[in-house]
Order: sequence, then C-alpha cells, then structure tokens
Amino acid sequence: MTATDLKPILVFDSGIGGLTVLREARVLMPERHFIYIADDAGFPYGGWEEEALRAHVIALFCRLLAEHDPEICVIACNTAFTLVGADLRAAFPGMTFVGTVPAIKPAAERTRSGLVSVLATPGTVKRAYTRDLIQSFASQCHVRLVGSENLARMAEAYIRGEKLDDAEVLAEIAPCFIEMDGRKTDIVVLACTHYPFMANLFRKLAPWPVDWLDPAEAIARRARSLVPLPSGFQPLNGEDPAIFTSGNPDFSTRRLMQGFGLTVR
Repeated sequence: MTATDLKPILVFDSGIGGLTVLREARVLMPERHFIYIADDAGFPYGGWEEEALRAHVIALFCRLLAEHDPEICVIACNTAFTLVGADLRAAFPGMTFVGTVPAIKPAAERTRSGLVSVLATPGTVKRAYTRDLIQSFASQCHVRLVGSENLARMAEAYIRGEKLDDAEVLAEIAPCFIEMDGRKTDIVVLACTHYPFMANLFRKLAPWPVDWLDPAEAIARRARSLVPLPSGFQPLNGEDPAIFTSGNPDFSTRRLMQGFGLTVR
C-alpha cells in the first residue's frame, strides 16, 4: 500500500503549539501524511467570546474538511476542544475528532503530595469541561487552576528562537507552586500544547522540582488507535503541508516549519 492510497491526518491548533502533538503522532504513524493547520489569524483563542469562537472554529472546519478530506482530525488545542469538541462531533458526524483535554486524570493518579496544578490558558481554566474533569478524577486532590494570559504568546516567541526574560516567565508559572501542611506541589499539568516547548525553561526556573505533564504522547497514542495500520507500508519521506489561516506567516515561522518537515502553503 502506498501513501497515495491513505488519507492524511489533520492536526489543528490555534498556532504552532500543536507541533508537540505532530511530532509524537509522526513517530506512531510513519505511514501517514499529515496536514498541519495553524489558525494564527484567530490566535490567541483565550481572548475570544465563547459563542464567537465556537462559530469561528466550526466554520473553519467546514472548509478544511471539504478541502482536505482527512482520515481523522486531531484538535491539538485545549481551549478549542474543551469548548467546541462536542459541537464539532455533532456538526460533522462522519469525521473522527481526537481531542486535547487537560491531563488531570493521570496527574491525580501520579501525585504523591496530592497537590496538583493545571497551567493553562484563561479559556481552558474557565471551562466547565475542565472542572468536570477535576470532579470526576481528582476530587481527592487539591487542584489549582492557573490561567496564564501571556504564556501562549511567550511560547510562540520562544519556539521561534526569541529570548525571553526569565523573571517574566517565572511570574507566569509561580502560582503553580503551593506549600500546604508540609506538602508541596509535585505535578504541573501543561494544559496548552504550546507549553511543552518551554518545559526545560520551566524546570530551570521552578522553585523546586515537579513533574511537568505533557499530554502530547497520549494524544498521539489515541490517534494511532483510531487509524488502521496497513500491512506492507513504507515509512514516508518528504515534507507535509502547513497551512496558516492568516496566509502570511513570518520568516522565522516558515523556517521553524521546515525544521519539522513541513512546507508552508
């Protein structure tokens, strides 16, 4: 079976943070082409009104599905999926959507101190979806929700190679660290796909060591489980397309895409 016989996997994010998920998905699905969609015209999603964002994402997928006919769609954005995931599945019942939600369940299973923080965007923090996850899977833990206004933008800059001020980054992550009755936060859930790119910087600046929980591998495993693996396939070479909704990514972004084996269209 050749690559031309297989439909591509569509990976969607508000910006370039979904590259963390794409990287893992490619390892597990070497027989597939991928299409990376960055809705940079709408970035960041945290400042949108919910109904406007819901309508925007559904309209965008109406066009994307018609143009690309993917095998499945991976929504590599917590803010988008926690708000619009159910609506996407209802609007496009013939398509399979793999979502990204805060990794609260595995955090609750791994914590020893019982103190868990969820580092997210303001949009993800305020979602009922996020609070339902806590109620369902982490009711025995003390879970602090930390909604950063600035980290997604910082991460976009950091990924492109720009220098960040350590003090400004520390100010964004500092609320994650709690001391209570002799216990300390031991797990921080990275509930935005942009944030894992900054994990090494977070480790350097953190007041004490914690487990920074990156959901990218789990998302990729879920996608792999839903996509049949053909027999006799050959791993793919060459580049996949990256599409930016602005139509005008800057030079550093184009260079970054090339580093991930993506050609900007």
